[in-house]
Amino acid sequence: MNYLIPLPIILPAIGAALTLVTPNRIVQRAIALMTLTGLIALTVTLVMLVDARGTQVVQIGGWDAPVGITLVADRLSALMLAVSALVLFTVMWYAIAQGVRDGSKDEPVAVFMPAYLLLSMGVNMSFLAGDLFNLYVGFEVFLVASYVLLTLGASPGRVRAGVSYVMVSMLSSLVFLLALALIYAAVGTMNMAQISLRMEEIPAGTRGALFAVLLVAFGIKAAVFPLYSWLPDSYPTAPALVTAVFAGLLTKVGVYSIIRLRSVVFTDGRLDNWLMWAALATMIVGILGAMAQNDIKRLLSFTLVSHIGYMVMGISLGSALGLSGAIFYAVHHILVQTALFLVVGLIERQAGSSSLRRLGSLAYTSPLLAALYLLPALNLGGIPPFSGFLGKLLLLEAAAENGGTMAWLLVGGALITSLLTLYTMTLVWAKAFWRDRSDAPDGAMAFAQPRPLTETVNMVPVSERPDVGRMPVGMVLPTAILVSVSLAVTLLAGPISGITGRSADSAQDVNNYRNAVLGTEISAPGRTLPTGAEK
Repeated sequence: MNYLIPLPIILPAIGAALTLVTPNRIVQRAIALMTLTGLIALTVTLVMLVDARGTQVVQIGGWDAPVGITLVADRLSALMLAVSALVLFTVMWYAIAQGVRDGSKDEPVAVFMPAYLLLSMGVNMSFLAGDLFNLYVGFEVFLVASYVLLTLGASPGRVRAGVSYVMVSMLSSLVFLLALALIYAAVGTMNMAQISLRMEEIPAGTRGALFAVLLVAFGIKAAVFPLYSWLPDSYPTAPALVTAVFAGLLTKVGVYSIIRLRSVVFTDGRLDNWLMWAALATMIVGILGAMAQNDIKRLLSFTLVSHIGYMVMGISLGSALGLSGAIFYAVHHILVQTALFLVVGLIERQAGSSSLRRLGSLAYTSPLLAALYLLPALNLGGIPPFSGFLGKLLLLEAAAENGGTMAWLLVGGALITSLLTLYTMTLVWAKAFWRDRSDAPDGAMAFAQPRPLTETVNMVPVSERPDVGRMPVGMVLPTAILVSVSLAVTLLAGPISGITGRSADSAQDVNNYRNAVLGTEISAPGRTLPTGAEK
């Protein structure tokens, strides 16, 4: 069933082309939803297939590795594909219900769906890439799409944020290209399995330098300290639905890339100590930034940065348990962070603002909205027995098992960050939901009736929408689904942690990866296969 592996890339590419040439908006929406529904079914099938049969590989065009383009689906990549497909579908449903805009009649609705599907294609290509060059291509595909999505409406604020985002992304891409050139000069190949073999013959100092350059490129994309400052300035200016998918997925592609390179290519752990310091600083600086914010979008953007630190922490510990915790936490965070940003979109729709200085009384005026916020907020804060608590527990156990001084510092940093995250989430609850709106510093501004939204066709107003100030069912349902799925991760934590544990084992089994890609029995000196790994 190897023919299934390229389909997560091909399917959204076809969907993007069809939506681009389809003038009818209803047909365009149907194509997008059918494409993403098919993507969910496909990726869930891949998860079951790979978990049962081990790593699956397809050589595009019949050219064997390392000459041709290799796509690799192992437990890690299949799991990330499935979670991403669910998030992409729910956000698309939310976008269609919202009208793919948040108040401006000038937003180019028609370009949203092709760009969104191209973003899906780029993300999936990054997860499946078996060589560094096509990993770079996947990054560029979703980055080009993200430029369009980030600047929807072309308002001055979004254009400024878009320019900043483009400049930082171009810098990251240039660093990535430099790393590709250096690696090719050192080992003469781009295929990750073959790079892994040849890298053993490279001096340790050179290996460390090559990995450091890649870490800079991936660190920018993942928003790891000190390369994070672009994110809180770029994400809050975009529509809530765009910010949701960016926050949920794009940073995790950077985290995934660090996991893949650390597990397959740079297996000596030479830079693990630096990653530990980066993880600690990312957690602490991110959450301190969140505490200083008065806008929920910016607050959540800083918590996003902070919780990337937990994933980097798991990677830096260099153990199967640490990596399993990082993968589990990534799955949890994709769902919870996306749900919270969708809730912010509902708050903007209901109250006309996401500023804590203007909000209040939402728990009384909209109990459903309050519940949709409270559950993922407590989950993000790590309250037992939610999945956020379980993911942190796995990471803390891995750090305690490591036993080093830096590992215990990470334990302290993780606990402090968790407590401060709970504090910031509670602060939002107290200000936006619990207090009376009249007590808010700018509460009087929130009483103003939002300007009616206008449906447009070719920029010509055709009807006034009657749902201003209210939450459409089509926006509430996908948000509730994501919140429910995040709760399901808690209820099914045992089986899911089993999958993430097997994903960590297979990701660290460099011999199996080499054998699957190159088609020969290759053994790395001094390495043993993890217990239960397929041979």
